[in-house]
Amino acid sequence: MPASANGRPDWRDKKIFTTGEAAKVCNVSQQTIIRCFDSGRLDGYRVPGSRFRRIPRQDLLAFMKKNGIPAEAIEGGAMRVLIVDDDAEILDILSQSLARDERFEVQTAATGYDAGLLTESFHPDVILLDYLLPDINGNLVCQRIRQNPRSDNTRIIIISGVVEQSEIDSLFQAGANDFLRKPFDLNMLIEKITEPASK
Repeated sequence: MPASANGRPDWRDKKIFTTGEAAKVCNVSQQTIIRCFDSGRLDGYRVPGSRFRRIPRQDLLAFMKKNGIPAEAIEGGAMRVLIVDDDAEILDILSQSLARDERFEVQTAATGYDAGLLTESFHPDVILLDYLLPDINGNLVCQRIRQNPRSDNTRIIIISGVVEQSEIDSLFQAGANDFLRKPFDLNMLIEKITEPASK
């Protein structure tokens, strides 16, 4: 299991948990997890032909939230933000500003192609996406991200200076969650990054 920056196990990309792993995440004994599983309070499945139990990520999260167990261990402490813009100056300003804030882990991309690759490898929680990229427009980037089931919970915030209301509407239809017009206040951007998803 890879470790996060603070040295603790990084569970953010794990999809299926053993009872031992679930116990560590929930900070309870393995026997407690097994009892909850066997009584039906924790959903999951048995590995065919064995006595081993497995718990899908969403079932473990649901169990944790239902029982008031903090989900930080499984969701990760730092929010992963992918900044996609072909303007090197904007990339530099945004990445440096966000990287100074311990709440964020930041990666950058200058093209839609690179954004697609990083979405696969980095698994961002939030994507700050420039509408007009050199190789592809924001609508297509949104559509491609939304076609990937692993990105269901990724929030997409469009950032653009020159855009009509009809284009903004089409971006929301393509899967964007929010829109911010350039130039913008950095504090306002951080508020949008950290606010709960509404779409």
